[in-house]
Amino acid sequence: MTVLDQTRTTRRDAPTTARAPVSVIVPVKNEAENLRRCLPALAWADEVYVVDSRSTDETAAVAAEHGAQVVQFAFNGVYPKKKNWALDNLPFRNEWVLIVDADEIVVPDLAREIAARIEADEAEGYYLNSKYFFLGRRIKHCGYSECWNLRLFKHKLGRYERMPDHSGGRSGDNEAHEHVELQGRVGRLTHELDHHAYPTIAAWVEKHNRYAVWEAAQYERFLSEPIPTTIGRGKRFKRMLKKVYLRLPMRPAVRFLYSYVARLGFLDGKPGLVFCTLLSFYDFLSWANVYERKVTEQGGRSDR
Repeated sequence: MTVLDQTRTTRRDAPTTARAPVSVIVPVKNEAENLRRCLPALAWADEVYVVDSRSTDETAAVAAEHGAQVVQFAFNGVYPKKKNWALDNLPFRNEWVLIVDADEIVVPDLAREIAARIEADEAEGYYLNSKYFFLGRRIKHCGYSECWNLRLFKHKLGRYERMPDHSGGRSGDNEAHEHVELQGRVGRLTHELDHHAYPTIAAWVEKHNRYAVWEAAQYERFLSEPIPTTIGRGKRFKRMLKKVYLRLPMRPAVRFLYSYVARLGFLDGKPGLVFCTLLSFYDFLSWANVYERKVTEQGGRSDR
């Protein structure tokens, strides 16, 4: 059962003209260090919720120190995951929500643009791009020069895809790859988030091991189920490509060649080589988890 356990440190009793009328959701677990960089960059927003998964580090204390409202989330192993739960249950005092990960920074130009676009009321949601930093360098190639996601939207009109994975929580409790389905007009913001991904290789491997479990759990869904029409044209196109890609042999080798050669990952130097190799390893893990599941379903007998 999902549990709500909320500790409030309210920055204001009511919205003020000094802050943009936006409620920010920051989903976390053991992100104390990243929050020390993320939360000060959200001081422009009227309301900030840090949705925590029972962190064992100083996450809750750091969030409270910076005036965020700390909410504890307990995952039941299936559904809902953290972001949809937050969208359904938090008492937002603003119409607009912004989803920000703890390792991301909303730069001042982006904050000003968000305030202006909300006031203009040109759309019900906006896609944001992010600058991806890895091993001390911005990754400009490898297929990561652009990473558009619907992050800013009217919370009553948008929810993440419902994709339960039945892995018992092994894939994590947060929507990492699901996309927002929005009822309404969408636009794109000009300025970008700074995304300081994975401070160590070990952190990358730990997260992508969970992502690979999720990919395996969604394998049949990706192959056979219709693509939602509400996730946006660009995301639908990528899902169509994924249906083809998942059927290819030697996917890890294909991923490396695509990222490092076709998408010019070699121009990102040694960080680019490490990153592209890790991407191919992730594809191997995803394939291996699918194979492991099939072996388990056959009573532990391999078909070859």
